[in-house]
Amino acid sequence: MKPLPWYRVAMCAAQNDPVQLERLKQGMKASWMAGDFGQVAKYTAAEGAEFISRLPLRAGMDVLDVACGTGNLAIPAARAGARVTGVDIATNLLEQARARAAAENLRIDFRPGDAEQLPFADASFDLVVTMFGAMFAPRPELVAAELARVCRPGGMIAMANWTPEGFLGKSFAVTARLVPPPADFPRPVLWGREDVVKERFAAAGCTVETFRRNVMIRYPFGAARVVQFFREYFGPTQVAYSRLDAAGQAAMAADLEKLWAAHNEGPPDECHVQAEYLEVRATKPE
Repeated sequence: MKPLPWYRVAMCAAQNDPVQLERLKQGMKASWMAGDFGQVAKYTAAEGAEFISRLPLRAGMDVLDVACGTGNLAIPAARAGARVTGVDIATNLLEQARARAAAENLRIDFRPGDAEQLPFADASFDLVVTMFGAMFAPRPELVAAELARVCRPGGMIAMANWTPEGFLGKSFAVTARLVPPPADFPRPVLWGREDVVKERFAAAGCTVETFRRNVMIRYPFGAARVVQFFREYFGPTQVAYSRLDAAGQAAMAADLEKLWAAHNEGPPDECHVQAEYLEVRATKPE
């Protein structure tokens, strides 16, 4: 019999048991360090720059990018003249982010950090941003509280979160059908619901605006290769496949290929999909 996945063992006890919580955190870190997320992130890099361009960012601002990955938000923020810090649990992604910043002669402080326990004093940043990152932390209420804590009064927290109804939400649902998370593991895509986001930030004293956005993600290969691409490079997908036997892996690949093909708006030898996300702007009171 296969051992239970790390998240099934850890999540139930993590709230009150620091040992189990650490195990949960280490499992998540290993998941995001698996593969090479930088290969995946480059397909949404342009959207990261668009996201930053819509925010009230001015030169000289102190900006924090939480779950920064390879720097898709941190780098355009630094280009705009901000003083930028980026944190992530995956140290290999921080190395890629540093290399990208160095290639553009940008000074960005990339360091290890957890969205649920940010290593900064209260009110350290004018703008706190996160794109498709902090939404995956296991304790969302704590994430909202931490994002608000490190934001200065009058400052803004800006998130980009995949929606349950959008393409990525559907993709996560396919995986969850075959590798179901425990009942008490909050679905990351709940961050893509307006009512949930407003409730979470209201508890931290923030007012919230939301906007639904769509990004066209274009892969220069067909649906079958896209599925294999994520299996090779996206750590959480690798972990999901590792929990299945050969028949289960084939079923997951077939279901995902069907989903990608059904949503393809490009030519048959490429894959262009519209992916919806919720843009969240939470303002901390003065």
